[in-house]
Formats: sequence, structure tokens, C-alpha cells
Amino acid sequence: MTLEAVVVFKAWIVGIWFACVFIGERIAPKTAAPSGCGRLLANGALWLIVLLISPVVVLPLTLLASDHALWTRQDALAAWPIVIVDVIVLDCWTYWLHRAYHRAPAMWRLHAAHHLDEFLDSSSALRFHAFEIALSALLRMAPIILFAIPFAHVVVFETVLLVATIFHHSNLNLPAKFERLLSRVVVTPSIHWVHHHAVWRDTNSNYSGVFSVWDRLFRTKSASPRAPDMKIGVEGHSDRTFIGLLATPFTGAGRPRSGGRETRREYQNGGPKSDAPSAGS
Repeated sequence: MTLEAVVVFKAWIVGIWFACVFIGERIAPKTAAPSGCGRLLANGALWLIVLLISPVVVLPLTLLASDHALWTRQDALAAWPIVIVDVIVLDCWTYWLHRAYHRAPAMWRLHAAHHLDEFLDSSSALRFHAFEIALSALLRMAPIILFAIPFAHVVVFETVLLVATIFHHSNLNLPAKFERLLSRVVVTPSIHWVHHHAVWRDTNSNYSGVFSVWDRLFRTKSASPRAPDMKIGVEGHSDRTFIGLLATPFTGAGRPRSGGRETRREYQNGGPKSDAPSAGS
């Protein structure tokens, strides 16, 4: 599969899904969206930069890793049914990488641009700093090389992750019972909105990307429910202009507070408690 074919493959699937969710959350929103289009333009501009660097950074690094695996898979392990296993492996890696972005101050500087958004919708899923995307692609070479994951399988995972990310950042008004059932398997908006709550102990929880099991398994699931008036963003910080977001790796946005004794005790007692009022998902 050529680089051009990969870009087209991902673009069609992700583009159609994004359009459906973007329209859906405006027809049936969970919460009222802020007026104006400034944040949408900023989110779109950040995504445009990512689109520009992906063919010259992300895809080449992925190809390089796939071509330099530590071992060669037998035909049975390279077959398409094994893609499910590879998606699970890469999703677990993404969970731990996400935790690292919240724990390491230098990595948080790259990730903060995503969290400074003070409202969540499908466009928030596109709001990542190019430096974070490049570093993530570089670090993801490790599992690809270690597990000899084929390039095509990585592309499938990237597509699944993007679809999931657009969904769980969305402002779709989902039936509560349906979302509760769905959240047992995959990350839903009610789970991920808590991760964007502007309270550090909630920000540092609910790290899962596609499958929701990782937070339950590794005890980082927040006990806080999503609330209609839940403040979104970074505690103690406000959103920034597009130029300000580009400068975030150099200017910073607070220091990630996680991994402390108090946080671990809260998780052992069933999860961190939120300042947000209780509400159903």
C-alpha cells in the first residue's frame, strides 16, 4: 500500500465519520455550544498542520518501524484476523502513552494545547499540537518493532482510533441506557468529558482511547459522572488563540499533578471524587 493510498483510505473514512458526527451534534446536542466560530477555526488550523506533517513524519516513521521489526511474522500471524489483536496491543500502548503525557511535565507541554479547549465537540478530536503527533509517532515505533506489527494493521488502528476519538469528544445527545451499555466496551462522551473536566484529579483519569477496559484494569477510572455544567479545560488556565496554542510547548499550561500518594489512595477507594454536581450520563 502506497503512502498516497494510505492517506486517501484514512481521509475518506475519517472525513465521512467526522461530517456525520459534526452534523449530528448540531442537530441533537447534549449541551449548548458556545457562540462564535473562533475555537472551531483554531481547532481546524491545528488539524491542518497535522495533516501537512503526517505524510512526511508520521507515515514514514510507521513504515520505518514496520520494515525493521525484531522478527518476521509467519503467514498466520500476518493474516487480517490478527489485526484485532494488533489493534488491542496498540490501544493499550496508547493508553500508557496518554498517561505519560499527563505525568511528564515536558510531555504535558505538548499535550496541553488539546486540553485547553473549554468546550468539547468533534472538532476537539482534531485539536492536537503537531509536536505531540510527531513524538507519539516516534514513540509508537517501539511496539511496532517489538511485535512486528504490519504497516497495514497500524493504518487500521489509526483509523479506528480517529473514529473513536471523534466520537468520545463529541457533543452528541445519546440515549443514557445506550451509552451506559456502550461504555462497557468503548470510550463514550460521558467517560471522556470527565477527562477534560477542569479539575486536575479528573483530568488525570479516564485515559483510554478506544476500549474502556484499560482504565478499569489499571485503576484510573474516575468515579465522577459527567455533569451538564461541568467546566471543561485546564484548571487555573484559560483557552488561547491559535498562535498561543502553537506556543504552548514553550510557554506551558500548568504542571500535571498525578501519580501522588493522594491520587493513588483515591483510586484505591473507588476513584477520584469530583467537584462537579452529580448527573446522569
